Amino acid sequence: MQPISSAVHIMHTDPIMTVGLHAVLADQPGLRVTTHLRQPEAQRVARVVVTDYDTGVALARQAALGSQPPGVLVVTQFDKEWEVRLAMDAGVAGYLLQSCGTDELAHAVQQLARGQRYLSESMTRSVADSLTRESLTGRETDVLQLLAQGCCNKSIARKLGIGVGTVKTHVKGVMSKLDATARTHAVVVATQRGLIRPGAGSSAGCSA
Repeated sequence: MQPISSAVHIMHTDPIMTVGLHAVLADQPGLRVTTHLRQPEAQRVARVVVTDYDTGVALARQAALGSQPPGVLVVTQFDKEWEVRLAMDAGVAGYLLQSCGTDELAHAVQQLARGQRYLSESMTRSVADSLTRESLTGRETDVLQLLAQGCCNKSIARKLGIGVGTVKTHVKGVMSKLDATARTHAVVVATQRGLIRPGAGSSAGCSA
């Protein structure tokens, strides 16, 4: 498949990544690569915007309001299933890890330039695996976040405005879906899967 002529703008918060991304993409036929456009101009003229995770999610959400939004390609170290699914749900069109090869980066940009989506193979497996598991409900996720902060059932009930019995039901559901043997085990599993971010349990809490 022949490459197409497309404007690509690099908007990564890491200066070293910006230099590396530009070095790779500037050598690709058919790509016009920029790095110094302001955000409104980049969104207006670029076919593809290559960026970091947080910027990419924000851009994708903003671009969804436009008539012809650019394709947003995230290049990041974040590899948890929750992070990938959040980005894709926000409208990010492509997702690569910073450890990807130069050929894959170029291929991903060309795919987005054609209006298609691209997800690296390892991320595809991660998302596919997550879809085979029973997902947590919104309230179960709220309870899990508070569990990670060390909150007891009474404290969780007070914070969420629900009964202690309801909290116990949600905790039981969380542990079952995560195949956890204890509350602390559920937090560990959730952190490993990216359902909660590391450090979420830094706040002091109370025992169950």
